[in-house]
Amino acid sequence: MAHPPVVLVTGASSGIGRACVDAFLAQGARVVAAARRTDRLDELAAQHDGAVLPLALDVRDRDAVNAALGSLPENFSPIDVLVNNAGLARGRTPLHEDDPDDWDQMLDTNVRGLLNVSGAVLPGMVERGSGHVINVGSNAGREVYPGGTVYCATKAAVERITRGMRMDVLGSGVKVSEVDPGMVETEFSVVRFHGDQQAADAVYEGVTPLAAQDIANVVTWIAGQPPHVVIADVLVYPLDQAGTGKIARRKG
Repeated sequence: MAHPPVVLVTGASSGIGRACVDAFLAQGARVVAAARRTDRLDELAAQHDGAVLPLALDVRDRDAVNAALGSLPENFSPIDVLVNNAGLARGRTPLHEDDPDDWDQMLDTNVRGLLNVSGAVLPGMVERGSGHVINVGSNAGREVYPGGTVYCATKAAVERITRGMRMDVLGSGVKVSEVDPGMVETEFSVVRFHGDQQAADAVYEGVTPLAAQDIANVVTWIAGQPPHVVIADVLVYPLDQAGTGKIARRKG
């Protein structure tokens, strides 16, 4: 009998990452739930009797990534599916008014972090001739908007990396996919606006945004395709959105 698949989800403590953990657990997978904040993950692991391995991990730290993923316990390795979800946006000001520290945090997490984790997991997948990398991008990687210059650039990099990665592993049996969500209501906007809940709430005012579970459903659907099928990329919008800044807001 085949063992349950092992899924590694980064940014797993909240939002889309946490929803992906729940969705894969519901399918019987074992999940390595990686995040910097592990208190929530410890609670999750306690509820799922050995099916979740909480892993304290800062994807920006390459040495820590290599050490952690190189020493996973036998029942949580090898990694069959990697969901590169860790990412964030910081600030919404014009480039010339930005805090450069925000640039560094976005570049280090959204781009270098994705590369660090992929670089630790992909060699084993290629060697075994199987595996699936699913990168969580954004519609912001397909277009740009005022105040999002660096964030959009990092998500465009995710799209380029995903395409190149797929070419690099071609013929190895490894799949590479990308999911680009539009407006999803998570802690994303609170983080972006440095804890300003009022500014975050205004982003979703008058619209019904996507929920984290909606994206997790797409991720598990992609992962569940037959071996010969690769869903290369999926763009997901709520009904009230048709692009960045193209929002139908209801009054009252």
